[in-house]
Amino acid sequence: DKCLNTKDNSTSSGALVQQNSCDSVATKQWSLQPAGSQPSSTPTVTPTRSPSPTPSTNPTPPSGWPSANGSQAVTSTISVSGTLDGGLKRYYASGAMGDGGQSESQDPIFELANGATLKNVIIGSPGADGIHCLGSCTLQNVWWEDVGEDAATLLGSSSSQVMTIDGGGAKSASDKVFQHNGPGTMVIKNFQVDNFGKLYRACGNCTNSYQRHVQMSNIVATYPGKALAGINTNWGDTARFSNITIKNDPDHKMIVCLKYKGVPKGSEPTEIGSGPDGTNCIYSSSDIHYQ
Repeated sequence: DKCLNTKDNSTSSGALVQQNSCDSVATKQWSLQPAGSQPSSTPTVTPTRSPSPTPSTNPTPPSGWPSANGSQAVTSTISVSGTLDGGLKRYYASGAMGDGGQSESQDPIFELANGATLKNVIIGSPGADGIHCLGSCTLQNVWWEDVGEDAATLLGSSSSQVMTIDGGGAKSASDKVFQHNGPGTMVIKNFQVDNFGKLYRACGNCTNSYQRHVQMSNIVATYPGKALAGINTNWGDTARFSNITIKNDPDHKMIVCLKYKGVPKGSEPTEIGSGPDGTNCIYSSSDIHYQ
């Protein structure tokens, strides 16, 4: 019989083994492991916890304006259905699109179908008639460097339509930033505006005297600016405000909610008052902050 032994009965780590004639030991038991290693206990595994979601907080408008990622001249209106992500490219009107003045005949740079979304876009100068929404739409992180006739207009004909402006900002609007011609609701949130006439105006002399509504929240408006919203109280318009910050206006000249009497097409609406009333202009002093 043959048995396995270490050569010369060595007990050194890495010793050679050889087959010899069996000695008087009836059995031998070998435990093989890497040279120089020591048996270790079974490691304790600590489970990895998934990170807890970040608590949801009200976002604040960014303090700076984004840099354009290239520029594109637009010679005819770009139609959008579904979602268009501009990647922060600057789009500006060219040729017959309009000069960005106050002419009512200018075409929009973008026209959004009902349900469309436009995001990460910079509207440069000239801005023509900005953006038209033909129904419910979303403008996300859209910036107007120099507002033309209007930054964006809600058209359409459904009282349930909603135009949502979330994020972004606008500068240098000699008149209105957002124009509301159709019925429904406009939601403006997380937005900054600087040097403007009115941030929002419900049309006071359009062909159809619709009831219109606006909701503003988390807005930073920098004076000069005449008013945040202009609505027609005789048509049942409403304007709601929360977390509004007004800058560079120590004398509080900027009007939060300006009331008009809407009139038929061809006439000019008249201002009839301003301030909160709980019915049409809905806010309290705690909703408005001055810096």
